[in-house]
Amino acid sequence: METGVIPVDDLAGPFDLQSTVESGQSYLWSRLDGKMYTTDDAYGGQAWYETVVPPLDGVSDEQAVVRVRQVDDRIEWESTTDAVAILTHLLRLDDDLHEIRADAPDEPLFDRAFEQYRGMRLVRDPPFACLISFICSAQMRVGRIHGMQQRLAAEYGETVDFDGRTYQAFPTPESLAARTEAELRDLSLGYRAPYVQRTAAMVADGEANPAAAVGRSYEAAREYLTQFVGVGDKVADCVLLFSLGYLEAIPLDTWIRTAIEEYYPDCEQGNYTATSRAIRERFGGAYAGYVQTYVFHYLRNGGE
Repeated sequence: METGVIPVDDLAGPFDLQSTVESGQSYLWSRLDGKMYTTDDAYGGQAWYETVVPPLDGVSDEQAVVRVRQVDDRIEWESTTDAVAILTHLLRLDDDLHEIRADAPDEPLFDRAFEQYRGMRLVRDPPFACLISFICSAQMRVGRIHGMQQRLAAEYGETVDFDGRTYQAFPTPESLAARTEAELRDLSLGYRAPYVQRTAAMVADGEANPAAAVGRSYEAAREYLTQFVGVGDKVADCVLLFSLGYLEAIPLDTWIRTAIEEYYPDCEQGNYTATSRAIRERFGGAYAGYVQTYVFHYLRNGGE
């Protein structure tokens, strides 16, 4: 086992682990105490989180088990390998949160959200797992979405032994493509089962790959992702924001539409594309997705 510490003072801006991984951005982490997504107002905790990470282009050539927790001003980790680069990638520890906060428009709602969840970062999940997670997210609470991903890993993921325990990685495209709709429905995926199977088959067969969206203009990347079965504009925006680095993406979910209705009604343009452009500009452009994530977490937990 390898271990280490990343001082929060070494980062460009504050950091909060719990809100980063339990704010509805990622469903690929679990808490060692079994309490993942049991509270909506996630912030400031010191629990251990763990995940199995596939090889990441430009970051790591090997699959790794990673555990991490935050205790005050330090991020502690345990892993099968040196995990600093992996955690920096997954938790966007290389983002300059001071710059992002300063770039946000001067709006009272934004000020309240950034203050309430100071240090929350976006995640950078592996593309295929992120895509499947958000295909499963339609009309589901975050706890149930997380449960679906954990069942997929437990049933069809490769096993990895670490520190006396056996972990399951998120399934490969080939593994999910080989499943039947009935098998996936048995894991409570419901009507999402054929979407997951057919999207996995597209990736396994080389027809398309979510990572291939990178390098395209934002709206072209969103359009590319909508070719996957079960992926509309909102799910595509989630993958762009929480995996592929398009920090301007704003998924128009229930909470953001509530924000538009109550605070920014002039941004409602009658269709997804035009409304997305309007609210993206109102939320600051380049880092609009960061602002959106703070607003989402703040409003979902009773903020006004």
